[in-house]
Amino acid sequence: MPPSRREVLFQLAALAVLPRLRFPMSDPSPDGDPLDGTIADYQAGRRRGRWTAAAVTAHALERCRTDGARWHAIDQLAATALADARAADARLRSGRQRGPLDGVPVFAKAIYDMKGMPTTGSNAEWARLFPDAVGRDSLEVTRLRAVGAIVLGKTAADDFAYHGNGTSSHTGQVLNPHDPAGTRTPGGSSAGSAVAVADGMAFAALGTDDGGSNRIPAQFTGVVGMKPTFGLVPRTGVIPTWPWLDTHGPLARHVADAALLLAAIAGPDASDPLALTGPFDQAPFAGFRDDALAGVHLGLVEAHVPRAQMTAEALAAWDRAVADLGAAGAKVDAFAAPVTLRNYRDAFAESARARGDSAPNPKSPAPTANALLHYFEGRTRSTAEAREAVKRGYPAYRSFYDALPATYEECEALLDIPMTDDPAGRSFARSRTEVVASLANAMHTAGVAAMVYPTMPFNAPLTADDWPDVRTTLGYGNWLGLPEVSVPAGMGADGMPALNLSVVGLPGDDARVLALANAYERQSRRFQAPARPVR
Repeated sequence: MPPSRREVLFQLAALAVLPRLRFPMSDPSPDGDPLDGTIADYQAGRRRGRWTAAAVTAHALERCRTDGARWHAIDQLAATALADARAADARLRSGRQRGPLDGVPVFAKAIYDMKGMPTTGSNAEWARLFPDAVGRDSLEVTRLRAVGAIVLGKTAADDFAYHGNGTSSHTGQVLNPHDPAGTRTPGGSSAGSAVAVADGMAFAALGTDDGGSNRIPAQFTGVVGMKPTFGLVPRTGVIPTWPWLDTHGPLARHVADAALLLAAIAGPDASDPLALTGPFDQAPFAGFRDDALAGVHLGLVEAHVPRAQMTAEALAAWDRAVADLGAAGAKVDAFAAPVTLRNYRDAFAESARARGDSAPNPKSPAPTANALLHYFEGRTRSTAEAREAVKRGYPAYRSFYDALPATYEECEALLDIPMTDDPAGRSFARSRTEVVASLANAMHTAGVAAMVYPTMPFNAPLTADDWPDVRTTLGYGNWLGLPEVSVPAGMGADGMPALNLSVVGLPGDDARVLALANAYERQSRRFQAPARPVR
């Protein structure tokens, strides 16, 4: 029988009596603490016997109890983490390690199923309606466990991953660890995942991205966030959002660590009808070269750099990022992309009109309804039980996903329409293929290996304020299904992350954009961890 929530909380409270762990000051990580370094440094330290996965996992859980609680970043912690870490140490001693993530503490987002824990969706009403522990892991968590990763638990997010501010009705407003005043947003919806890695509670975390939910908190908390190629990561066992936009990927302090997480969770699986079906090769996601930018032609999409609306500090950070790319050996010049944030919606609509097709709509209600039924079918015993669960949770879910019909009774007929059969969704997919083909042709003609532009042209606003009225590229990336890596480009005078650089490729270019982003990171060294309060 899985532990009760009270038992889990009791075990976490017991961590308070653990002695504070001290690690050798000579280690490559900044202050000798492995959680503040890279996965490679951590694993090297384990192999040398400088620390164990069990000790570092206990240290990570202690940070969750202190910093995680301070920043409201944690949804739940897993009671199995320490036992899993001890098992990883045993594998290391016997020479049976499962790969580079074996023994590495990571997190998943609150909308992911994890066996033995309830799935709250970061929503108070959902947590009340579905208090029981689920009996399965999501596919991504399953894949992480298979390679030996220590899944510490789940991070807080916006309710049902819907907004971009880190506001959860279940656990409260997630705070930005760079802002001691607690007034600036961490972004969202993958807020807790970004904060957990920024603060060194874990090396990496799973997040989701329909319109920026990984990239927004990556920029606002100054970490790496990735939106992979659409369909590269199957989404089974996760509360659904918009099936034709939803893309799952990693957040981490370092690009190489994000690449390791992506390599573990990517690859085909028939349980997600929109996932890619071709073979997946993990090899290109390891062993990046620091000189990967040398001689590479990067296209600077000036339509995505709204200089007239950017502050002087944001412009300085952006111009410095471009200079860093050049210093790393890249050729960076203007690229007139045929489809940009200004015209991509019109391009999709025009493509459909030329085919005589239905109007494309990635937020058509039928695919989301079908995905919600599919989700519950995976965690219940029968379709009838799944339909009853959808009915029970429908008002809470629909209060955010209001493109759905107003009542369950009106939605019921949509549940059984396969998401691949929805006319608006199918038209959207056809338009995506045609629009991306025009972009690919332009990039190939210009000899451009990847595009670059700011992830967003402004830094974290106050949580209570509206965002600046400036268009961003966030939706553009999701509509076209492009792989995008968002990398820290430096800090502002206010002590907050100033900007992130996005390196963006064509679908399937995930390993390439990661390699280029890693080379930029290694050249610029702009990452700066938030100051940890003295205790």
